[in-house]
Order: sequence, then C-alpha cells, then structure tokens
Amino acid sequence: MTWRIVEISSNSKLELKLNYMVVRNEEGIKKVFIPEIAVLIIESTAVSMTAALLCELTRQEIKIVFCDEKRNPYGEMTPYYGTSDCVEKIKSQISWDRTTIDIIWAEIVKHKIVNQSRILETNGFKNEGSMLLDYSKEVLPGDTTNREGHAAKVYFNKIFGEHFSRRDDDPINSALNYGYTILLSAVNRCIAAFGYSTILGVFHSNNSNPFNLGCDLMEPFRTEIDKQVLSMKFTLFGPEQKRKILNVLNNIVTIDGKRNYILNAIRIYVQSFFTAMEERNPSKIKFHETAHDEAEVHEGSGIL
Repeated sequence: MTWRIVEISSNSKLELKLNYMVVRNEEGIKKVFIPEIAVLIIESTAVSMTAALLCELTRQEIKIVFCDEKRNPYGEMTPYYGTSDCVEKIKSQISWDRTTIDIIWAEIVKHKIVNQSRILETNGFKNEGSMLLDYSKEVLPGDTTNREGHAAKVYFNKIFGEHFSRRDDDPINSALNYGYTILLSAVNRCIAAFGYSTILGVFHSNNSNPFNLGCDLMEPFRTEIDKQVLSMKFTLFGPEQKRKILNVLNNIVTIDGKRNYILNAIRIYVQSFFTAMEERNPSKIKFHETAHDEAEVHEGSGIL
C-alpha cells in the first residue's frame, strides 16, 4: 500500500536500484522502497533524477510534483495510461450526461459547504456554521445560484479574519496554496490511475488548466487543509510548516462507514464518482467525514 509522501528539499541525485529510490546528497545515501511512495515532491531545483527512476515512478502510479526556484509547487507528472481501457473511458467521459453532471456537482458543492460549516462551529462560529448549513440545503443542480461562492466569503472571513483575502500574498495563503496543490496532485493521481482524463472537468473548464477534473473533485477535501493551516498559528511559512501540511494526507477520516487515511479516502471517493457518472446514479458517490479523533495521525511524510 502506498502511504509515504516524500519531499526532496536539498541538492540531491535520485536513481533507481532494485525497486528502491536511492537518494544521494551531502548527508549520505538513503533508500526508499518505491511501492510505499504515494507522492514525491521535488522541492529543490538542484535535484537530478535518472530517466530510469522517472519511468519506474510513473509506471507505479506515483505522483511527482516539481517546485520552482521559490520552492512553490509548479507542475506534476501524470502517466499517459492508467488502465488498458483508458480510450473507452475517455470516450465515455466526453459523453457524460449533462443532467447527471449538474446533480453530482451540486452534491460535491453541498458536501464542501457542510464541511466548512463544521469547521466554523468547531471554532466557535455557531451562527455562521448554521448559515452555511442552510446554504448547503439551497444548492441547486449545477449550483446555479452560486451557494459555493457565498459560503466561501462567510467561511474565510470568519476563520482567518474579516480582512482576509485569498488574493493576498501572505503566509496563510502560501500555506493554503501549498496544501491545495498537494491535494490536487493526490486527486489527479487517482483520476489517471482509473483511466480517465484530468483535463475534462464537470465544472472547471479553463482551457489552460490540464487538471480541470482534479480541481472539481478535490473540493470536499479542501477543508482538511484549511483545518490544518488554521491550527498552526504561524507567521512564516517554512519547511516545518510544509511538513505538517504534507502529513494531512495521512490524517484519518471516515468514508463508506470505515476509517481511512485521507490518501485512501480520496481513492475511494474518486472511484465512486466515476461509478456514479457511468451509471448515471448520483447516490453512488461516497463522501468523507472528518474523524473525531484528531490525534490519530500516521506520520508518513518525510523530507530528504
């Protein structure tokens, strides 16, 4: 089972040896068993990798995220083929029923707003949490009345302050953007693994965005990142904060009546989304619930 989130943050050389990723740097030589890796983040531009390692990581469906010179996530590698029937699946994806799309998008928005309302209530904003629950009940197919946007304005202004804006360049937004990018990569990994295209979204349709569907499907999980950033109380966004955000993927949530790491929950959720679309049955989609035991976290992240 893949569960490690590995970040390479220093000048290193990465190569393949007997199904291990070998990391060579000033601190010595370290080996990571490739089947245990879920996400590999190349944070430093002073990292070199062999083509053999890149091919093997891609073959084993490991998401590779590359950062720019400012150590911010900039791009990722996605395999061409996830399953042997990916052509048929993409043909089906192109012809998905619009009515089903609108209903399922409404369900995704509804669950995102419900998760936001829980965070508000947990942090003492009971009136606003109740307001968002009302918003969630008002979501129409396709969210034509933009309940998502109205909820977001109330939500962010309460948990991060009345003057907070997602457009600001500050440590909080840096942390949120970093977390959302890691979350998006995890979702994209699953989409590709099931043989579908990340480009063809159900709501997002930006011509320059190769991950429109990933942006759609990640929405209910965004609050897991928000919750972590809210709990950190930091003034600078550095390596220690990144490590904590990376480890969010190893937090415990409940999905389909069972407790799972978020990485596994994402896979269950994404697979159920495709089942719901193919069968034109919105009731098939499975959403997660945050576990009450917040202390139960698996330390699966590592910075090398």
